[in-house]
Amino acid sequence: MADDDLARLAALVRTIPDFPQPGIQFRDITTLIADPHGFALATDLLAIRAARYRPDILVAVEARGFIFAAAMARVMGLGVVLARKPGKLPGAAIGVDYALEYGSDRLEMHEGMLSAGQRTVLVDDLLATGGTLLAAAELVGRTGAIAAAALCVIDLPDLGGAKRLADAGVPVETLIAFAGD
Repeated sequence: MADDDLARLAALVRTIPDFPQPGIQFRDITTLIADPHGFALATDLLAIRAARYRPDILVAVEARGFIFAAAMARVMGLGVVLARKPGKLPGAAIGVDYALEYGSDRLEMHEGMLSAGQRTVLVDDLLATGGTLLAAAELVGRTGAIAAAALCVIDLPDLGGAKRLADAGVPVETLIAFAGD
């Protein structure tokens, strides 16, 4: 993986100032997804990194994690389990509540999708504070499966998510980082 590849990916991410509130520099990954070469490069790089953790299945975190995990799973010959917001899954689900900067949220997964000892890699588009990925790791753990790693396209390192995940025993790998967010 060349630094040029990572610089190319970073250039495909659009920054939208003051969204969703003043002072936030929103990193919009939809411009990267819309670029066929950038999307393929990001997916390939994530799949290469995921393979190091020998996953049996990928866990996609709502919503943009679905996009990357599905493409990675196709390349890797794996399946995908969805970690969704509440009320989105039909049938029996297990869930975990987690804290946000301003309030709380919940992630859910269909019951019986993971089994004890199964190795998973969590996939999301962006790592900020790590709250959502920590909740996904907890959800995986409740099934007896193992959250072997978390992979994201973007890291906002100043928000401390990678450290929080590492402190919880979940290794993190990202492709690009934007400081100061």
